[in-house]
Amino acid sequence: MDKVKAKKHLGQHFLKDESIAKDIADTLSLKGYDDVLEIGPGMGVLTKYVLDKPINTYVIEIDTESVDYLNAHYPKLHGKIISKDFLKYNINEVFENKQFAIIGNFPYNISSQIVFRVLELKEQIPEFSGMFQKEVAERICEKKGSKTYGILSVLAQAFYDTEYLFTVSEHVFNPPPKVKSGVMRMRRKEDFSLPCGEKLFFTVVKTAFQQRRKTLRNSLKTLNLSDNLREDSIFDLRPEQLNVAQFIELTQKIEADGI
Repeated sequence: MDKVKAKKHLGQHFLKDESIAKDIADTLSLKGYDDVLEIGPGMGVLTKYVLDKPINTYVIEIDTESVDYLNAHYPKLHGKIISKDFLKYNINEVFENKQFAIIGNFPYNISSQIVFRVLELKEQIPEFSGMFQKEVAERICEKKGSKTYGILSVLAQAFYDTEYLFTVSEHVFNPPPKVKSGVMRMRRKEDFSLPCGEKLFFTVVKTAFQQRRKTLRNSLKTLNLSDNLREDSIFDLRPEQLNVAQFIELTQKIEADGI
């Protein structure tokens, strides 16, 4: 088996620059976990550098051709290749509620969904790093006041410290994507519990940004808030003007209002 053909429907763009692959592997701190899961390893350009680390390396890959390639070329991975869809698979069949990091050159067509899945598993994932479409990586790390600041920014930063690390040219992939890529890292906060209801917090953030040009007074109408609460000055703001702490404060006010 010489090489795997990139499949458009899986969003595959194979990185061919070894130095960038090593730099991505080096984003792992190796602190707070003994296992790492690489999502979408393809032909293993990143995998080989992760395997050099003093850590148990697993990979999850939906493409059967890539799975065959990895089995043929990486004997260290035997028994550690999960041929499943990360978004649908119960990962605790492997990790059994242990702490583990996630790394990868993530398929751009599902990268936001991967972040939301990581947030669902945040109790087990102290570190998450890898390569995204540049604008998605920037959005995850963006601060309030920017047009790219949104749902992903607030929800990720509520539980993790996020850091945009470096930009990657489209010319180091086969086939080259039409956009630049960005590598970012999320490290879970020491205290990542919220002082408000988590489910309501998610609802407030998502509802607010669905109509991001409107003030919160208008965008949160569907939550049936009391007239008294809606007079609060925080409702004069648009969602992009609130940082994470202010979204938590907003959620607390809504909770006190009886939602």
